[in-house]
Amino acid sequence: MEPRGGSAVHRWTAALTASTAALAVALPAADASAEPQAGGPAGIGAQGAYLLDSGTGRQLWGKNAEVRREVASTTKIMTAVVVLDGHTDLNKQVAIKQSYRDYVVKHGASSADLRTGDKLTVRQLLYALMLPSGCDAAYALADSLGSGGSEAQRTKSFIARMNKKAAELHLKNTKFDSFDGISSGGNHSTPRDLAVLARHSLGNSTLVTVMKAMSTKQKALNRNRVYTWYNTNKLLGSYEGVFGVKTGSTRAAGPCLVFAAKRHGRTVIGVVLNDPATRYQDAAKMLDYAYHTHTKFVLRQLPPAAHED
Repeated sequence: MEPRGGSAVHRWTAALTASTAALAVALPAADASAEPQAGGPAGIGAQGAYLLDSGTGRQLWGKNAEVRREVASTTKIMTAVVVLDGHTDLNKQVAIKQSYRDYVVKHGASSADLRTGDKLTVRQLLYALMLPSGCDAAYALADSLGSGGSEAQRTKSFIARMNKKAAELHLKNTKFDSFDGISSGGNHSTPRDLAVLARHSLGNSTLVTVMKAMSTKQKALNRNRVYTWYNTNKLLGSYEGVFGVKTGSTRAAGPCLVFAAKRHGRTVIGVVLNDPATRYQDAAKMLDYAYHTHTKFVLRQLPPAAHED
């Protein structure tokens, strides 16, 4: 015989079971192919990091993903985007000025070693910008494509275009005060914003062609001089599927890396900011996490004369 009230208890239990089952049916099923492993990649030393599934636009994992930080030469992703989104004539010739070289010397900046008086196309300057991370190339692009009667006015207008593009892409935590990442304190972004910017940049086939090149030789148009530039992104050519995007390093920002890889038709974008000594290893861990794999890789070394960034 049931104790008094037993029927009511059974009715309540049955109702709870039915409600739980209904809720389970109502919840959408997880897409196992797109979901990362639980918990996130272990041992990431970066102060800020982010993983994005480029195809779906979904966050896969983040660490301090919305915290603003200086981003060094990863700024040059936006420099290139402004050039290309502006439908610039890539064959436009740009004469290299001494002021571009003086700027690099003054700031001890990374350089494509552009020579005064040489003429290069905008397309060639994109290689100089993205591979050896040339701040002289960034200056040349900003000066030649900005508007105004002086270098200061032209570069300022170009930076304004960078900030306008950031607003268009809804990068709410991003602001630029330079065309190359050499900042007076007002140049910052977040891991999430940089991943969104990188995703946008991958939509331009010209930029993808540039950023995935491990090296290039480019001849000046008016002189018998050939430039040889090596890509500072050591993950490129070291980890299977990596095809970009950009390195960056300053004392204030620390070592930074924005990277992208494609495996089995799926593109993943990652960002690490202020990652002392282990940015490439952390990037590999993050990609392994996203692709549910373990990849052994040997980090590509740059030639002794190549620029580091």
